[in-house]
Amino acid sequence: MREPIPTQDPTLPRRLADFGTLLEAIEYAAQGIRGLNFYSPRGELESSIKFSEIRDKAQEIGRRFIHFGIKKGSRVALIAETSDDFVCYFMGCQYAGLLPVPLPLPTSFGGREGYTKQLNQQMKSCGASVAVSASYMLPLLDEATSGLKKMQFVGTSTTFEAQASFEDIEDIQLPEAKPEDLAYLQYSSGSTRFPHGVAVTHKSLLSNCVGIGRDGMQLNENDRVVSWLPFYHDMGLVGTLLSPIANQVTTDFLATEAFARRPLQWLKLISKNKGTLTFSPTFGYDICTRRASPTKIDGLDLSSWRVAGIGGDMIRADVLTNFQNMFKDVGFKSTTFVPGYGLAECTLAVSFARLDTGFEIDLVDEKVLSGEEKYIKDHKVNGDGTNYRSVINCGVPISEYEMEIRDENDIDLGEYQIGRVCVRGPSVMVGYFQDPEATDNCMSKDRWLDTGDMGYMKEGCLYIIGRVKDMIIINGKNHWPQDIEWAVEQLDDLRSGDIAAVSIPGKNDEEVPAILVQCRIRDEEERTKMENKIKDTVHAMLGISPIVALIPPRSLPRTSSGKLSRVKARKQYLEGNLVL
Repeated sequence: MREPIPTQDPTLPRRLADFGTLLEAIEYAAQGIRGLNFYSPRGELESSIKFSEIRDKAQEIGRRFIHFGIKKGSRVALIAETSDDFVCYFMGCQYAGLLPVPLPLPTSFGGREGYTKQLNQQMKSCGASVAVSASYMLPLLDEATSGLKKMQFVGTSTTFEAQASFEDIEDIQLPEAKPEDLAYLQYSSGSTRFPHGVAVTHKSLLSNCVGIGRDGMQLNENDRVVSWLPFYHDMGLVGTLLSPIANQVTTDFLATEAFARRPLQWLKLISKNKGTLTFSPTFGYDICTRRASPTKIDGLDLSSWRVAGIGGDMIRADVLTNFQNMFKDVGFKSTTFVPGYGLAECTLAVSFARLDTGFEIDLVDEKVLSGEEKYIKDHKVNGDGTNYRSVINCGVPISEYEMEIRDENDIDLGEYQIGRVCVRGPSVMVGYFQDPEATDNCMSKDRWLDTGDMGYMKEGCLYIIGRVKDMIIINGKNHWPQDIEWAVEQLDDLRSGDIAAVSIPGKNDEEVPAILVQCRIRDEEERTKMENKIKDTVHAMLGISPIVALIPPRSLPRTSSGKLSRVKARKQYLEGNLVL
């Protein structure tokens, strides 16, 4: 029976990502015995690869790229399967001085046409000259690359490696990488119609890996990562692949699609291999709770789990509480949760909650959230707190960052006031690739990044309220869509993720709230009852009756990382494309 690569390595002292480049990091990790394990949907070990084997294979791939005539700095599109093949090709690009561009699998998209169109736009945006995928993806990849004139190779790794024998490439010299060189391009999850490839340097990547390993996780010799996150998303790529390489941490992977079918396999892997570190958006914890039962989780041992990272979308306290209650009897500790905040434009991580504290809630008055009143600390919660929203503490910025909460005039508000979250530090992107206009729209000349998120600071910790572009303004008052969606989700027959709250143009150019609801009810009378309940709920919140649109199940658009895209939902509704 195949044995997984071990957690501990007495042969190699751990270095917390203190390298100049990713190549230096893999060269150091290759001196030890740690590596990566890949598991089947049933939790069986399918393959494992040591860091030394990744290094050797990546050097070979790098020489093949050079032999094929791919020039330094060229972009290589890699369909990001959860496999050792992807890892070796990503690192092979590093050795050849090329820019890997991880691109999504089709699981997050509403059909073949939407998927191939997105791939086409992203490859056109970055000017890719090579595209590599598994054989089953080739028909889609051929369609996606149709009309792209710069393409020198489109195919599988097997086909690419058949272009030359080992003897043809063994004497090829590999170029050296510098910290200021670009390491890869990361498409942020909202990159659809106008894709923005985040340009990440080796220096930015390694600085963020230091922050993750030293400040956020406080790594020790017993640490082992277990992940189902996709490699095309920054949390999966940096948080559970590149950071473990840079910090020499053995990692167990379950493919994202396998997690979607059997989410409890994630927890079974943690139990089986004594995993200690994980990351997930809120919905990952939610789906585990929904699929669990005392019978199904009998025999689990989650006592080794010390960091359950949460980020990637708005963090919901009720989901974490439900998870905690479901799994407390099998060793999950409430202090294991570590909320955080990050974005691709900062490589990944910006802040982490303090370890061993669990998640902390701040109750914020709706009058402050709406902009009616200014200071958060002036309000005390009275009665049952129904006019307050629970906001999760996303922790302390890692040491590399300066952070300011700014108003519309770019003035730093200090603590206890809501404004735009702005950051500056080594991990901030150099810009969007070949898109200076988009870069200038979010980054100042002195390299402050406007994240596009609204939040506030309290006692040195960051609290996120929502995205600026998602805010709904009705009669001059600000309303956050997450609050409206949560209220509607409490009604019978509705599920988390079924609702999108947006605003649309009404009479006299006034904005009107529109509630888009994925509906499974067919009976017309029952549908009318649901519409009326939703209207009553929203009217009680906003003082105005909304438009309610019941739409087909699974029709709300998602980003490549599975987050609801309210901007796209609004656009599709106005175009008449969200109908039963």
